[in-house]
Amino acid sequence: MTATPYVTLSCAVSLDGYLDTARPPRLALSNAEDFDRVDQVRADSDAILVGARTIRLDNPRLLVRSAARQGRRTQSGLGRSPWKVTVTASGDLDPRSAFFTEGDTTKLVYCPRGEERRIRRRLGAAARVIALGDEVRMADVLCDLGDRGARRLMVEGGGTTLTQFLAGDLADELQLAIAPIFVGDRRAPRFVGDALFPWTGERRATLAETRTIGDVVLLRYALSSRFEEVATARTTGQATVQTGRAAEVVPSVPGRR
Repeated sequence: MTATPYVTLSCAVSLDGYLDTARPPRLALSNAEDFDRVDQVRADSDAILVGARTIRLDNPRLLVRSAARQGRRTQSGLGRSPWKVTVTASGDLDPRSAFFTEGDTTKLVYCPRGEERRIRRRLGAAARVIALGDEVRMADVLCDLGDRGARRLMVEGGGTTLTQFLAGDLADELQLAIAPIFVGDRRAPRFVGDALFPWTGERRATLAETRTIGDVVLLRYALSSRFEEVATARTTGQATVQTGRAAEVVPSVPGRR
């Protein structure tokens, strides 16, 4: 069976756990140094996933910004930026948004089978539309991405998408940047919503790293045994970053996904 991608969840939150304010403009929680760290994580990934609501509200480009990192990817036979991936039930996506128009990378849109034709007509040539059953489950998205050769997936939000990955025990790593501000508005989007999460008082997540990045603190949590396996592969020189080829050594863990 093809291994599913190693999944890194990445986001920045306020001290009271919010991803943004309730109204525009978008709140920049990270600082320049942390944005550069995130750019490196993007450059090391095969695909970047965000929810359809994030595309509608934030209009993200989801591209590797550093020209040097783009150059290293192209020298390895990769595109300048990873694939872009989203999941939608309604197909309420604008083909003119930056997700579709920015960058020359592959764009994948996962949707329910019953909406496939309508979404194909709406998006045209802007993306490849992939139907996955009567409803889209993130576990099925991971299996399909693995079949397509993706070995490292970065998930950047929003809150609903992060909740689905965490509640489904589908993430291997969480990178959470804490910004020194409060939002203080319950209408604003939170890091996660209500759900039954695997990590409780009886099963605590493993804190693998803390790092001060200017006025931001990065908390890095190991959420599966694959975290240590990938870390070991990196230190022994086995790890590579490749899309659709001999991808990074990310072993499959029986019983997961």
